[in-house]
Parts: sequence; structure tokens; C-alpha cells
Amino acid sequence: DPIRFGLLFERFLNPERVSMPDFDVDFCQERRGEVIDYVRDKYGVDRVSQIITFGTLQARAVLRDVGRVLQLPFHQVDKLAKLVPFNPAKPPTLAESLEMEPKLEEAIEEDEAVASLFETAQQLEGLYRNASTHAAGIVIGDRPLVDLVGLYRDPKSDIPASQFNMKWAEAAGLVKFDFLGLKTLTVIQRALQLIAKEGKEVGPHWDDFQDQPSYELMASGYTLGVFQLEGQGMRDTLKKVRPNTIEDVIAIISLYRPGPMDNIPVYVDGKNEPASVKYQHPDLKPVLEATYGVPVYQEQVMQMAQVVAGYSLGEADLLRRAMGKKNIDEMVAQRTRFCEGAARLKDIGRKLADDIFDTMEKFAGYGFNKSHAAAYAMIAYQTAFLKAHHPSEFLAASMSLDAGNTDKLGVFFQEARRMGIEVLPPDVNLSYADFTVEEGAIRYALGAIKGVGKPAMLSVEQARSTGGEFLDLQDFAERIDARLVNRRCFEALAKAGAFNSVEPNRAKACAAASMLSAIATSAEEQRTSNQVSLFGDQPAQKLRLPDAVAWGESEKLDNELSSVGFFLSGHPLDDLLTGVMRKRITLAVEREVVGREKQFLDMIGVVRSRIEKPAKAGGKFAIVTLSDPSGEYELFVNDDLLQNARDILEVGERVLCRVRVRKVDEELRFSMDSVKKLAQASIGTHETLLVRLSEDAPLDRIASVALGLKKSPTQGTLGEIHIEMIVEGKIVTIALDGRYPVDFGAMSAFKSVPGVDQVRPAA
Repeated sequence: DPIRFGLLFERFLNPERVSMPDFDVDFCQERRGEVIDYVRDKYGVDRVSQIITFGTLQARAVLRDVGRVLQLPFHQVDKLAKLVPFNPAKPPTLAESLEMEPKLEEAIEEDEAVASLFETAQQLEGLYRNASTHAAGIVIGDRPLVDLVGLYRDPKSDIPASQFNMKWAEAAGLVKFDFLGLKTLTVIQRALQLIAKEGKEVGPHWDDFQDQPSYELMASGYTLGVFQLEGQGMRDTLKKVRPNTIEDVIAIISLYRPGPMDNIPVYVDGKNEPASVKYQHPDLKPVLEATYGVPVYQEQVMQMAQVVAGYSLGEADLLRRAMGKKNIDEMVAQRTRFCEGAARLKDIGRKLADDIFDTMEKFAGYGFNKSHAAAYAMIAYQTAFLKAHHPSEFLAASMSLDAGNTDKLGVFFQEARRMGIEVLPPDVNLSYADFTVEEGAIRYALGAIKGVGKPAMLSVEQARSTGGEFLDLQDFAERIDARLVNRRCFEALAKAGAFNSVEPNRAKACAAASMLSAIATSAEEQRTSNQVSLFGDQPAQKLRLPDAVAWGESEKLDNELSSVGFFLSGHPLDDLLTGVMRKRITLAVEREVVGREKQFLDMIGVVRSRIEKPAKAGGKFAIVTLSDPSGEYELFVNDDLLQNARDILEVGERVLCRVRVRKVDEELRFSMDSVKKLAQASIGTHETLLVRLSEDAPLDRIASVALGLKKSPTQGTLGEIHIEMIVEGKIVTIALDGRYPVDFGAMSAFKSVPGVDQVRPAA
């Protein structure tokens, strides 16, 4: 609503404006194609086109292309290309890469072929490599475009593209539109559909911006998934500002950028004590009151010129643009015009007029377009509303839109756990291709399992809807579409536990993957052959699954990780939280609180990722992501520790970290001070390991593990092993004879045996 929010049309278009405005419009990403079809139908297919873009040979691409032509081994070229530092914002050139990465220089000196590769690549670097189309840009003409510009037919698109790129298409007189697909709009649409499917109403205050629980959620900083408000720095800002109106949200989105960020404390002070806000002139109060005296928006700069010096809003827009571009000659003329207008209209003296002009000039450089910020804030409010009132549906919708990004899915999974929302495992009889909501819980999507593909899982969903639930693995194989569901799909589903309802032994289901794939192919051929069996519809012979020893807890979780992308049904380090070590460990979910009291923390985790980046002072640093039973967390690793501990910080390693806590502007920063493999670390002062068995645990394998531990050399603590098992309905504890290692390695060894429910240190 431009009236309510004070959005100026002249900021977009006015009689004094010479250049065309930008038309950037966001749509639900699944329906963007419909908008383009509409525009073509309305204005004519010969008057609408996309915009060409030219891809250039950048450092990594030119190495790969030249290496291919020189017929160098792929693995060698791939290794060299990956040594080129990765910086999407400002990709380094080959020359810059050689300065930043010493290993590239070493490779050139050691191998003449590599030297030749770099010599040729540097000559080709920067040349155009290919033509494609702009991701969002559309041009619309008032006459057939062939009268105005050359057109190019992209073989991948049914819409032609202008042969001028974005810059020159505008110079040729074409009006450029950006039709963008915004994922968040699709998340909102999905969430609303899930709410309706549950038979619920979205609720009052959905679109009137008056819902206090939504603002309370923002003020808490728990804004993962909330549009524009989910970064860690933004969360800290939200806690300081504590927004309680939509105007606060608009201001926060505008202020949280380099430059304006310095004014956040002034905004917070003004919000807490409105009486303390001062204005350079009383007539500026209506313009700046909403932002507590801080000019935040470009529209405010325009209104200041209008109110103080009598500018038209069109003239004020030209003034704002001149201030932003810092055109000295233009600024001198504008200052004179402003001061004369202020004296004539408001009888303001030259010094005060200069001060007001300086304030406007300072903020015009980085003021934000309020029309953009208001639109962003509306989406931010609606996503916060959904998270506050319909968290299961909101998180399910968010996970649906990130189904191919296992890292993001893991983050949403941890957020669901934090909010007390159960995430049910994937199940071929209960899950759909997409995420769904079941009585307040989120059911994991079959299509989000790695390596299966959504089309294949849609076919599974279709087979179940037409023929009912799957009875067993054979029934599943005979009914699904073998053209889409192959052996790798069967393996991935088994590892993720999606077959548990028809075959609880995941190892057996995984071992049968090739057999099941063959049955599926045979059944598919029979369905499509249109031939009638000579013996009629004989019942299929019952499938005998291959024998396979059930996976132990550790192996089950590792396979789950490979298939789902994170630990869904448990965590490899769960047992450490049941023993004496729990008092010593700080969990991810606790570190913000404990970190305010202690300078050093002991934290455990499984390494999920390690991203290395060049350090300003030379060398490298890394951001390491770890997972513990409460969630995921990141640690900064400096160059010295990275060089010494790179082998330990490999993905999948279980580690014990000494973490240093620093406070910077009330924010806590966490860096790794030292790290050990958990298998080599002291995990407490306990002298006993308690191994709890289920009724079907293989005792011979338990005995074999114990014997192996007894014989293995160890530097760690020796102690007793107590086996807890059920005998004739009673729990019996048996102390094994002798002394054994009781470290994390021993715990892992027992956990690898199927039927071991728990292994924990005991005092």
C-alpha cells in the first residue's frame, strides 16, 4: 500500500527522469513461465524476447578446456583447476591464482606440460566461450523486435534472445524487465496448501501486519527460513532492535547493509527513547519520525528536499541520483539551489541548510529504496507468521524447496528438533515424493533421498495410490516403473530406511538391490509386451532375499548419512551423552549460553564439511562444520592448526575439540584451539563400559569384539566391560573377565555389532 508506507511513484518514474527505470518483479518460481507466456500472448510473440549473455573463459574453465585439447590426463587437469581459489563474487585470474596458490607454481616448475598448459591458457583467458540467455531478463518492444535489434535462437529455448547484451539492449531503446522466480513465494504457496490440506485456516492478522507472536519470533532471533532475516548477523540485530511493527522490519532490512549498519545503535536508542530523538528542523519530523531521526530510505532524502527546499519529487529524484553518483559540478549547483530554496520557503539560514544538505548527501549514497524494503518486509512478516503459527507446514514447505540441498535440509531438521517437531523417517508406504505433514509431524520426502530423483519417487507414489500399500520388497519391485527406479534407487532407499515397513533388515534390503532391479525390469517388460502368458496369470514365485547380517548402529547411521545427507534416526555420538563425559561436553545448542561464562569449551562432533579460504595475512584458514547430537555448528580454524590437523579434520571423522570463545561487540566468536580424534582422546575418568544388548544380539560377535579389544595394544585407560542383557524376561548384568580398553574406540567397536542398543561409560 503506497499510501500507508509512503512509497513515492516519482522514485520509479517521473517527467524529469531521462533513463528508463528497472522493472524487477518477483514471482513464484514454479509459475514464472506462465508470466512469460502471458506477456507473449498480450504483446505478441514477435515483440518479446530474452536477452543474450556471453560466457567468458575464466581461470578454471580455460584450464579445463586447454587441458582437454592438449590431451592431458583428466585427473591432473581437474586437480590443477581445483587449486584455483574459489571466489564467486570476484573470480581470480590465472595470474592472481599463481600468486595466491604456491602449489600451482610448483606444478609449473615440475612439469613442462603444465607450463605449456598455463602459457596457452593465459593467452585465451577472458575470451568469449559461449552464448546463452540471461536468467531473468526479458525485453518487450512496441513493434516487431527484428525492426530494432538482431535476434539469436538459443537451441535450449523456444523464445529468441536479443543479440545485444543487457547493457546495449537498453541503449538500443528496448525496455528491459527482470522476471525473477523467488523461492520464498513458492515456500509460502506450498505452506498455505499444506495448511488447507490439514483443514486449517491460516489465521487472523495474516495480511494486516498486526500479529505480535510473529514479531516476538523475529525478536527472539530464531528466524531460520524467514525471508531476509535468517543470517547470523541479522539475527543479532533483531535481538537488539526487537521489532514490534512492520515499519521496524522495513527499517531493519534497509539498515542491515554496509554503511547504514553504523546507524543501527542510533535507531535502537530512538526506538527505546523516542523523546531523545532530535531533528535538524521541526518540518523534518514527519519525514524522519518513523525511523527515529535516521534517514534510511532514498524516499526520505527526496521528501527532505521537497519539504525544506520546495523541490518537486521529480527534481528531488534527480538530486538523489546526483548525490549517489557524487557528481561534483552537479552537486555544487544543487547545493546552491537547495540553500536558496530553503531560505525562500522556510527562512532557513545558510549554515543550517548546508548541514541538512550534508546529511542528505551522506545518506543518499547508501539509502535503500523503501519500495523494495517494504515488499521484502511483507514477505518477511508472512514467513515469520507461518513459522510462528504453522511451524510444521512452514518447515515442510521450506524443506520441499531445498530437497536437493542436503546441507540446508540438515539445518531445517535441526530447527524442527529445536522447535519440538518430530521428523518422521522416509517410508515407501507412508512418504510421498515431497515433504508432507502428518498430525503435526513432518514426514520425510522420498524425493529428498540422495541418488533417487523426484520423477522416480513420483512414480512410486503413483504405483501406491493405484495399487495400495506395498506388501514386501518383491511387491514393490513388481509394481514400480523400472525405467525410473533402478538399482541405485533401491540401494539408496534401503540405506535411508525407507523399506523398514516391508523389510526391517536394511542390510538385507540393500544386498537385494540388484535382484529387485532385475525383477522390476522383468515386470516392466511383461507389462509393455502386450503378450498373454501361456500359463495364464500364475502367481509370481516368492522371492528369497540374500542373507545379510544386520548392520550395527554405527554402520546403519553411516549408510543413512550417505543416503539422506545427515543423521536422521540417531547420532553416532549419542552414547557419549549418557555417561560421565556429559558433564565435560558443551553441545552445539548450549554453546551460546555456556560461552558467555567460559573462555574454553570442550565440544565433540562428526566433521560434516571443511571449507578452506586464503587468509589476508597469507596462508589459509578454514571454516569447519561439525555435527553433534544436538545440532550442527561451525568453528574457525587458523592456518597453523589447519596445517597440523588437516588429516584429522576430514569429513566423517569423529573429533574432540578444544574451542576458544571470544566476544566481539557482544557477539560470541568460536575458534578451534586444538583437536583430537575421539578414538585417541580421553573421554572421561570412568573405568567401566556398559554394553546394553537387545534380545536378538549375536553373542558370538560380542565375544569376538571383546577378545579383539583385550588383545589390542592401547595407550588409554583400561577398565571393565559390563554386558547388560535380557534373560528369561529379566535384565542381567555380566562382568567380563579381565581388563579392556574403555575409550571411544572400544565404544565404536561394540556399536558396530547389530543388536547393541547402547554403549556408555559408567562410573
